[in-house]
Amino acid sequence: MKQSLVFLVLSLAAAAGARGAADAPAPGPSPTAEAPAQPSEAEKIVQDLVARQQALFAEAAKRDANFDENEYRTAMQDIGNAYDDFLRKRPDYGPAYAAYGVMLGKIGMRRQSSMMLLKADELFLRDDGKPGVRTPGFLRTWALVKNQLGNFVAEEGRPLEAVNYFLSAIDLTPNEPLYHYQLGTLLTEARDDFLGSGHWTRAALDEAMQRAFKRAAELAPDRIELGYRYAESFADVEKPDWDAALKAWAALEEKAKSDFDRQAMRLQAANILIQQKKYDEARVLIATVTVEQLQSSKQKLVAAMAETTSPAPAR
Repeated sequence: MKQSLVFLVLSLAAAAGARGAADAPAPGPSPTAEAPAQPSEAEKIVQDLVARQQALFAEAAKRDANFDENEYRTAMQDIGNAYDDFLRKRPDYGPAYAAYGVMLGKIGMRRQSSMMLLKADELFLRDDGKPGVRTPGFLRTWALVKNQLGNFVAEEGRPLEAVNYFLSAIDLTPNEPLYHYQLGTLLTEARDDFLGSGHWTRAALDEAMQRAFKRAAELAPDRIELGYRYAESFADVEKPDWDAALKAWAALEEKAKSDFDRQAMRLQAANILIQQKKYDEARVLIATVTVEQLQSSKQKLVAAMAETTSPAPAR
């Protein structure tokens, strides 16, 4: 399988804003720039379709005064018809199913999207192990398919199935932060389902969840939102390590590029200090929060601390 198409498929996922198990904010995998000089005819056709999709999604995202909803729908239908025609002629071309599946998911055709992605998964599994097939590009595209299928079954309320898709995506491309983030989100949001299955203990679930968020943050150190979610995860576990949480928030504050972000992180740290009954330290941090948008959150912490430290009424 040539890699140029693979990279375009991945680029499409980034443009579509691949959704997580719980509307995760993390974007899709990053495409690689390198491509072969002479793509095949099939690659050229799908490259064109993907480029058209990206242009339409970009227009829809702007929704400016020139945006025409009817024209958008007609153009998207034309692309769908072109995919259908392509796949009638080349029914075993897995990357086309992957690209088409991502597109259908983006426009809300979830059932049809899942059918395309399942077919892509089947074809990649068929080709896996053939000499020369398991290239990095092949693995990245297959991981994208696994991730999208994981999203689908998670949103259908089947987290125990979704976790296997996310783990497969991680196995195929272990250095893609999105898939670790997806796994951590799923383990958090569907905690009761996993515990109820009898296959997980709370300690094991908490460890796997935090490990996933930590790995996502390590793989993308410049992505502040991933580090933020890892620092938040200490409050999600049954037995929080508050000292480690404070270190995580302090490290993240050093990377923050705006007063809003830095002060929001201080409020998070102040909340932990209140949990630890270190009220003087908490007051010092809270006093540094001056951004207007954070004043409501600041006052809530002040009130919570006042309630905690006020003496019990005499009987």
